[in-house]
Amino acid sequence: MNQTEAIQALGALAHDHRLCVFRLLVKAGSKGIAAGEIARQIGITPAALSFHLKELDHAGLVHPTRDGRFIRYAANFSRMQALLTFLTEDCCAGEDVAGENMGCVTSDIANDLSCKAPTSTRPKMTAKAAPPEKTKPKRQPQTKARNAVQAGK
Repeated sequence: MNQTEAIQALGALAHDHRLCVFRLLVKAGSKGIAAGEIARQIGITPAALSFHLKELDHAGLVHPTRDGRFIRYAANFSRMQALLTFLTEDCCAGEDVAGENMGCVTSDIANDLSCKAPTSTRPKMTAKAAPPEKTKPKRQPQTKARNAVQAGK
């Protein structure tokens, strides 16, 4: 993996929902998860999930597979490993780090794969009611009988 590919992969993971989706798919293993189930577990709409899966797919971090009417997504483990290797290939540069936990992947990190998308800190946009439309009262058609009543005849 080169630096440009690493930047693209890290950029794809640099969003709450995409990171949650990717971690969920890592947890699921090679069998993957159907798109609808991913949306349900993460708590986002299918349309939003589609956007995030596209970004992860462009970065090469996930791969889709058709399963009947459904599309299952799975993590691309070789791409994930390539990214980890790129990030850690010069780890510590031979420096003695005695007493520090400099392991590239600790068991705590590997076991903590539960993920729910955080709730947004932005205020929710609510649709405001449209102001009432100003309309002119309808003019009633004038008839000869009505005219006579109004004129007092």
